[in-house]
Amino acid sequence: MLDLLLYVIAGASVGFAIGVTGVGGGSLMTPLLLLFGFPLHVAIGTDLLYAAVTKAGGMAAHARQRSVDWHLVTLLALGSIPASVLTVWALHDLFGAPDAYAPLLTTALGAMLMLTALSILLRDRLQALAPAQSRVRARLDEHAGLLTLLMGLLLGVCVTLSSVGAGAFGAAVLMALYPALRAVRIVGTDIAHAVPLTLIAGLGHLALGNVDFTLLGALLVGSLPAIWLGSRVAERLPDRVMRPILATLLAGLGVRFALF
Repeated sequence: MLDLLLYVIAGASVGFAIGVTGVGGGSLMTPLLLLFGFPLHVAIGTDLLYAAVTKAGGMAAHARQRSVDWHLVTLLALGSIPASVLTVWALHDLFGAPDAYAPLLTTALGAMLMLTALSILLRDRLQALAPAQSRVRARLDEHAGLLTLLMGLLLGVCVTLSSVGAGAFGAAVLMALYPALRAVRIVGTDIAHAVPLTLIAGLGHLALGNVDFTLLGALLVGSLPAIWLGSRVAERLPDRVMRPILATLLAGLGVRFALF
């Protein structure tokens, strides 16, 4: 009973962080589950389904207010969904048992935590990465569709291996490729793409036996109301206060998992 209560509190804590900052789902939840003693493959698999359910409400809200660019969601998904399926297949057929692919998951988790931290810190600067009239910007605009699909492919592999990156890293990609896109549409598009990606990746891990349903239920009981509360607090708490704190935490965790 005490363990279940801790899992509910963990779900509420991460849900609150998502509501306040807009990021931090997989990047906070997976390390937290590891601290609770869950094996890495179970932490990643359970967190992916947790993210899919948690973010579905956000996707519905953004869809209602027409802040989702479905064309970009489709381009990202054309790369990420097949990549996720192939990654799950590779884990099963090339590695077999979870112990065999645990080092790969650990390295992927560390790398994605550090990339996510960097994405959070540089979020505002990414839109000014290339001036509107520069050659770099022109080339990016010319090949934006192909680059979006390729970035979706990369996200599919990384998210499936680590459960991290569908939020902050995905948003960073959209900001770099589409600087004219309004912030609310970047967030809405990123969330809308994260839902099918984390669902497919989570179902893949479910097929591998990497999901704990008791844990998943407890996390959702805590997170769903906490996300609503966090979104209310976010209206008053400056993002410039929360963003460096979250980025520093993720960078430290990333170094820990990548190197040890």
